[in-house]
Amino acid sequence: MEPLLAVPVVLVLLGVPSVVLWRMLRGRRELGTSPAERATFETLHTASLAAPPLRAGLTAAGALKASRYLRELLGSPAIAITSGEELLVYDGAGEHHAHDAFAHAAETLRDGRIQVLGPEAVACDLPECPVRYAVVVPLTTDERVVGSLAAYGGHASAGLVRATQEVATWVDSQLELAELDRSRTLLIEAEVRALRAQISPHFIYNSLTTIASFVRTDPERARELLLDFADFTRYSFRRHGDFTTLAEELRSIDRYLTLERARFGDHLLVTLRIAPEVLPVAVPFLCLQPLVENAVRHGLEGKPGVGHITIIAEDAGAECRISVEDDGIGMDPERLRRILAGDPDERSGTSGVGLANVDERLRQVYGDEYGLVVETALGAGAKVSVRLPKYRQGVSV
Repeated sequence: MEPLLAVPVVLVLLGVPSVVLWRMLRGRRELGTSPAERATFETLHTASLAAPPLRAGLTAAGALKASRYLRELLGSPAIAITSGEELLVYDGAGEHHAHDAFAHAAETLRDGRIQVLGPEAVACDLPECPVRYAVVVPLTTDERVVGSLAAYGGHASAGLVRATQEVATWVDSQLELAELDRSRTLLIEAEVRALRAQISPHFIYNSLTTIASFVRTDPERARELLLDFADFTRYSFRRHGDFTTLAEELRSIDRYLTLERARFGDHLLVTLRIAPEVLPVAVPFLCLQPLVENAVRHGLEGKPGVGHITIIAEDAGAECRISVEDDGIGMDPERLRRILAGDPDERSGTSGVGLANVDERLRQVYGDEYGLVVETALGAGAKVSVRLPKYRQGVSV
């Protein structure tokens, strides 16, 4: 019992809580009950360590970080990973074989077939070198050969061939996930570009026309509006970052509304209620401005008399809740449903594109439970509500 008692003494001195300590000790006992269970745990743990670098794609840096763990999975003295153009890493014994590793993979890269190379191909004059054979397996994404994985050792058993195939298949799955992540990023970037294109023709023309109308009658106001316009466009067309703070997004919205109030005059009233606690929250870039623009363009432009827009951002524990409400002409709920569902007939024009775009981006970043909630009816205005978690892994400014 003495060794078991020595462990808690050290851990308690290091400040480990008793509950954590109990779980650690219980985990050690459970893992020790069966060699098969312990081997399974160690294999899964090693695979989990290899996964993150591979999720960045088949790169030299990622291959270098993952190679040690892949070699442990295979139990081989050495492994090599190549792309379609070059050797990315040679890890393990017999480093003098590294200069031939890409040549060993050439046929596999060309036709996608598994190779088993013997001493005649893996030549070595050093008696102590453990590398005499190589099993080379293709790495694929979308049914294209993008690289290779080679396991080197003193023999090439059927078990090593199967193991190398299985590990290569697992690496393929990580590379496929990397492609999905890249596609998702490109999709979000494309959607932001679409929002910028939507802002550009309509808003810029109206803003410049409004500013021009003040040049002679009120030059100072024209100057201030021009500065607001410059700040707004600089923010909207910036090239860095998928996320911004709620404070920055609201600051841009304020500039937008300043320009729109100059155009509509007393016909546009705006009320803002913003809780200071939520200003630092990270939000997807341009996720709120389209909602406000939609309220102005499709809620108030066709309404006679005065239009009122209310923007609220409140603290709700682990979430931030935002709403944009107008008392404009509203929209047919069925038509709105088709827009948000991606009906190409409804999305071919500009109406509602911003809403659908923001809805898609929120769902992609946070999950389906964080899409837009829209309350509207013809002649009854519209209210668009957004829930955003204050913290989500991968979401930061």
